[in-house]
Amino acid sequence: MDDALRSHATEVFGWTLRPDQVSVIDAVLEGRDALAVMPTGSGKSAIYQVAGLVLDGLVVVVSPLVALQEDQVVGLEHHEGAPRAVAMNATKKARAVTEAWDAVAAGEVTYVFLAPEQLAKDDVIDRLRDAGVALVTVDEAHCVSSWGHDFRPDYLALGEVIERLGRPPVLALTATGSTPVRDDVVTRLGMRDPFLLATGFDRPGIRLEVVRHAEDRDKRDAVVEQVAALDGPAVVYVSTRAATTEYADALAARGRLAQPYHAGMPISERETVHTGFLDGDVEVVVATSAFGMGIDKPDVRFVVHADIPESLDAYYQEVGRAGRDAEPALATLHYRAEDLGLRRFFASGSPRPATIRAAFRTVPATGSIPRAALVEASGLAPRTAGRAVNALIEAGVLQDDVDGISRVPGAVDTPDGAAAAAAARAAERERVEESRIAMMRQFAETSGCRRQFLLAYFGDEIPEPCGNCDTCASGTAYAEETSGVDGANDATWPPDAHVEHAEWGSGIVMSTEEDRITVFFEAAGYRTLALADVESRGLLERV
Repeated sequence: MDDALRSHATEVFGWTLRPDQVSVIDAVLEGRDALAVMPTGSGKSAIYQVAGLVLDGLVVVVSPLVALQEDQVVGLEHHEGAPRAVAMNATKKARAVTEAWDAVAAGEVTYVFLAPEQLAKDDVIDRLRDAGVALVTVDEAHCVSSWGHDFRPDYLALGEVIERLGRPPVLALTATGSTPVRDDVVTRLGMRDPFLLATGFDRPGIRLEVVRHAEDRDKRDAVVEQVAALDGPAVVYVSTRAATTEYADALAARGRLAQPYHAGMPISERETVHTGFLDGDVEVVVATSAFGMGIDKPDVRFVVHADIPESLDAYYQEVGRAGRDAEPALATLHYRAEDLGLRRFFASGSPRPATIRAAFRTVPATGSIPRAALVEASGLAPRTAGRAVNALIEAGVLQDDVDGISRVPGAVDTPDGAAAAAAARAAERERVEESRIAMMRQFAETSGCRRQFLLAYFGDEIPEPCGNCDTCASGTAYAEETSGVDGANDATWPPDAHVEHAEWGSGIVMSTEEDRITVFFEAAGYRTLALADVESRGLLERV
């Protein structure tokens, strides 16, 4: 980065850019694709904002949440001299949208924030292409990945959208991305030789603790007691929408300014809670996983999980919202083994075979059909048809390219075959989800250092216990018989190494311990293998 741009960025935004930010900005300005995995609060947004100061064309930012889009627009408006930004989403009135597009066409706008479903509209793509796109930024990029904790089918079409926009450089940003997620993001977005930055997984200032419970009633009482006594902003995560109201009401009765938050609430109500939390009018938000992405509140002191998260990816992302001001923070997981059953229920399910067959029949044997036309011709509800199409794409039966949806040559040629392929892929996904839940259980039940376990999941090992978790405080993390994810066998099986298993196929090494190795297999999920068996039976082969 030249001194002129560095000075201009400081003048406009008031930032002193860090070396990791500069390295990604340089890659983008050189026309390279880039994937940046950086912790919450590390300034990922600064990468595309600074790049937008000099790029000749629009910076399109794909963002999954309206609140996140609005936060970014308002943040840019607060910087005098920053290029103009607009957001296009379902909350905007027709007049506001028209005015925004007029400003884009007139060359008055640099940053355009869009939800992925907006980019499914041909007229949106046409307008963006006519205006000229210099960079496509995919925020919360883990949503692209089948293995990410917040996978969103609307993101599946982004690779094709990028091609239709003239294939500008792609910048993918996320705060959570294990190696399988990173690889999947690169593939799904069609990234070409991307610059990869994955840094800073450890948040040593956040104390990690797990409180175990035998009965649900006891767990609920303990959560309310803990949060009612906390002093400072807090987020309480629950697994169901009903629980958001139940806990918020119980905390309000104890004198806390608590509000529920979930995706089923009207957008205006969600916005009110979101704004109130940022402004300090709401002390505690009780939420499903819908709350939190892009929350720019540095003084969150506590993140409490009343229910076990779906995966360590989700857990890491959610606890990372605490202590962004570098002050001490606490993350408490209230754990009851029986709660894992609910997570398994959420992890299962796929479109009905009849729905799959109906969607497949609509796609011509040769040629293609636009996605919108397929939905209309199938006779299915738009969301149902979309899920079916995405399931068939996931199964390798259909493909989505610039011309529309078409059949994959040599895959299957009958509706029954398509349904069978989709079912097999769904079963594979369910195995992976089961393995992620199993990893979450191991984290909750380990007597070793929790931070060692958590970081190893992301391939970021530390050799000694952290000293800032409950197992370190109790001493079990230091016990000689406690196994620690310490990279003891990294010389032979280094993290991120690609391996092959006779039954489970291709895999990626996640971490090693003195006597075991953890590998992620795309067809089977996370598996922990005894090193003695690996070596004596030749279970793994480096590739």
